[in-house]
Amino acid sequence: MSETKTIGKGIWIDKLAQELLDREKSLGRNLDLINVESGLGASGIPHIGSLGDAVRAYGVKLALENFGFKSQLIAYSDDLDGLRKIPEGFPESLEDHIAKPVSLIPDPFGCHDSYGMHMSSILLDGLDQLGIQYEFRRAIDTYKKGLLKNQIDTILQNSSKIGDKISDLVGQEKFKKFLPYFPVCSNCSRLYTAEATEYLSSEMKIIYQCKDAQIGSQIVKGCNHKGEADITKDLGKLAWKVEFAARWAAFDVRFEAFGKDIMDSVKVNDWVSDEILNYPHPYHVKYEMFLDKGGKKISKSLGNVITAQKWLEFGTKESILLLLYKRITGARELGFEDIPDLMNEYNELEDTYFGKIKVDNPAKLTKSKGLFEYVNLLNPPKESSIHVNYRLLIELVKIFKEDRIQRVMKKLIEYGIIKSENLKIENLIKLAGNFSDEFDEHEKSEINLNELEKKCLKELVVALNSEELDDMQNTIYQIAKSNNLQPKDFFKILYQVILGTSRGPKIGPFILDIGQKKVAKMISEYL
Repeated sequence: MSETKTIGKGIWIDKLAQELLDREKSLGRNLDLINVESGLGASGIPHIGSLGDAVRAYGVKLALENFGFKSQLIAYSDDLDGLRKIPEGFPESLEDHIAKPVSLIPDPFGCHDSYGMHMSSILLDGLDQLGIQYEFRRAIDTYKKGLLKNQIDTILQNSSKIGDKISDLVGQEKFKKFLPYFPVCSNCSRLYTAEATEYLSSEMKIIYQCKDAQIGSQIVKGCNHKGEADITKDLGKLAWKVEFAARWAAFDVRFEAFGKDIMDSVKVNDWVSDEILNYPHPYHVKYEMFLDKGGKKISKSLGNVITAQKWLEFGTKESILLLLYKRITGARELGFEDIPDLMNEYNELEDTYFGKIKVDNPAKLTKSKGLFEYVNLLNPPKESSIHVNYRLLIELVKIFKEDRIQRVMKKLIEYGIIKSENLKIENLIKLAGNFSDEFDEHEKSEINLNELEKKCLKELVVALNSEELDDMQNTIYQIAKSNNLQPKDFFKILYQVILGTSRGPKIGPFILDIGQKKVAKMISEYL
């Protein structure tokens, strides 16, 4: 049997980058600079899924560079998009700005030049904190500078053909009647109410009338203004069904991922790019959406948003990058309660990378090492760091509310987990403290117990609830021995119950630190 050749670092990002390169070579395109793009929504609070789009595109950029090709990530803010609804928790005064481009709406918090830039800055700050490098471009600047004017002109001259194709591909009839372009009404500054009906190609002007429009479930009143819009200098934007194609051609974009929620738009844009603009569409990969723990799509309008900033109050940047680089396919339910597992999983990856955990399967070892390198943006640390189980920290910070950092640090030294205080552990204690204070719940692990193991646990629960046990270690040992269960196996079960892992500090003193009654309650959840 022939061995499968490892591509790059051995994970999905490398395979994707290689497929992209193979396609580019078959197209005969210049490879001096390979642009990858990520679109940034600017109409609502950017969540972890929005961040993931850019982070994964950056992974492809890193892979291309590792293969020896120059690449850059273009982070494009669609800040000419119109405001469709008010995000959860935002002032009702924004109702007056529905259907206006978000870059023309004042920032309700007064810290940026517009509502759109306020939203974009949240995502950019998240990327900055993760160490993602990008070239930032804004829709309002792109259109004002006329960077898409040639593509807009070509698209509008072929609008009839495009309208028919949109109808054929996705069943939308709208663009058989109207042009796939929304001028900003010069009278009321609204976008989607301005119906473009005619293109004067010799003057590069659009004729429009501002009429009532349905946006989502509501009707937005138009002002009935009739006007002209110059596509080279007046504000307006292409419809989503054709705008991606215009950007790809103008910015020479070779790769862009997309979520399944915009699959129809991508299908049309690919055709427009290939057949109307004569620019081979970029290589794509489709990813699934993040869902909340109730199975609903994480959405800025639903108010179930998980932002990078909030995540970083509880976990490291590596925990976010691990979440996003582990895989790209499959919808995932996501919540802050996933942070402890990701924190501990990163520690295991690092131990594997530095040979502290032995992995017999060569393919699995290569993949684990490759994932670790990508989580560190292909700049891994030179040596392993000190690890502390995150769930252990959560249990300790629950015990010590006052002088938390010093007292938890002292316990870790007593347990022999660390030798002395250091800044990294101090920061981890702070994160675990934030997590414990906000989500003061014990996360139950999945453990398969046989009847003998359950019997031992029941006896321990009785002992924990009946009296104060000075020699906790010996009590646990004797329960195991009297039931012909190996003590080390019983200790392992208790670590899984309390910490969600197979090892930890000396179990007896640790249980006394947490509290007998509390541990008894934890164990009872499994019986």
